[in-house]
Amino acid sequence: MSVRWPIVFAGMALALSLFAQDVSVTVYTQNQAVVRDVRKMEIAKGVSTISFKEVSAVLDPTSVHLKSLSEPEKLRILEQNFEYDLANPQAILNKYIDREIQVLTKTNETYSGRLLSAGGDIVIEDKATGGIKIIQQEAIQHFDFPKLPEGLITRPTLVWLVENQGSPSHEVEVSYITGGMNWHAEYVGVISPDEKYIDLSGWVSIDNRSGISYPHAKLKLVAGDLHLVQPKALPMATEREALAIQAVAPEFEEKSFFEYHLYTLQRRTTLQNNQTKQIALFPPARTSGEKKFYLESQEKKVKVYVEFKNSKKEGLGLPLPKGKVRIYKQDTDNALEFIGEDAIEHTPVDEKVKLFLGYAFDLTGERIEKESKKLDDRALQKTMEIHFRNHKTETVQITAQERFWGDWKIQSTSHPYVKKDAYTAEFTIEIPSDQEVVLTYTCIIKW
Repeated sequence: MSVRWPIVFAGMALALSLFAQDVSVTVYTQNQAVVRDVRKMEIAKGVSTISFKEVSAVLDPTSVHLKSLSEPEKLRILEQNFEYDLANPQAILNKYIDREIQVLTKTNETYSGRLLSAGGDIVIEDKATGGIKIIQQEAIQHFDFPKLPEGLITRPTLVWLVENQGSPSHEVEVSYITGGMNWHAEYVGVISPDEKYIDLSGWVSIDNRSGISYPHAKLKLVAGDLHLVQPKALPMATEREALAIQAVAPEFEEKSFFEYHLYTLQRRTTLQNNQTKQIALFPPARTSGEKKFYLESQEKKVKVYVEFKNSKKEGLGLPLPKGKVRIYKQDTDNALEFIGEDAIEHTPVDEKVKLFLGYAFDLTGERIEKESKKLDDRALQKTMEIHFRNHKTETVQITAQERFWGDWKIQSTSHPYVKKDAYTAEFTIEIPSDQEVVLTYTCIIKW
């Protein structure tokens, strides 16, 4: 079904704004952004209506702020409205209920009359006969409307009633909070052949689903978790992307801002609607890293982690926004191969980063409960064995994490341990190549 109508605006004259002269966008990691839009406008003296088109379709109307930059004391805001009743076929039909329309069917029959219902099939009171006609939706070719109904607009628009006591020419600034915009960090790490270093690069991805583009905008990104009263509810990198990421130059200036971190792009950029844009966050940085193996409590498979400290001494020392970290390693034919990924939270300088990459193929851990004895109504004695087997060609260390509840004490053990916290004991076991090592301990648990 096609719909045609002449677009006619009747009624009050609006002082329409020109396109933005200067746009700034600050994007947060919580699906929102602050937009600052500066334009030149001609505003009649006295009381008049002005409007801003080219605004976000999902802005928060309660956050909108308009001010004159050229004569702030001369322009007074009397009323503010966000018009978002957009013209579409169903909206126009709904506005024409109880009004006269003309319908042309696919069999070239024309019906004119008062529209009674537009929910699915069309019901009209035929002008010629006075009878009621029900026209099935699939039979309709198009409608003819005399004009666009009042109250419908073609784009979301901010409208103000203002009183201008100054010059007719103003430079005005509109700022507002909008949903539909988000950003996140993505990192690519290439681990050295000896697995002692990581070359880490960072990118940011900005996602614009706000219903509007922001041309030639100043871009800022805020990393941190803001408290919002009512918060509004990428594919894997290829080897080519990993290589490209290693060659980028820094484009953001980072600084502390309140209790967050602010990243300012050192050039302007265009954020198109329905676009995800990627920009380099920082250039490659080499940091020392360490591969570690863990057999976690109740797990049967040995986990592989890569750990490094985010410090200047180790080669980094940058506030790292939360995001996904993908790790690669170069094969003997110099091809980069993907070996795992993990997500990190916002990570300050001098904090440790621990990345879970997967499970070790050639390492196994088997727990066997050798004895469980009830000492009294509130005490239990357990003896456990953990069999570690190493099928690799080199010696490895595996850290076994044993978790207990209640008041616990290890009475005897074949290997030393560290009490990690109130519920965890850690045993670090060295296993030679192609060998099995058995850890045995006895623990008393009280509750």
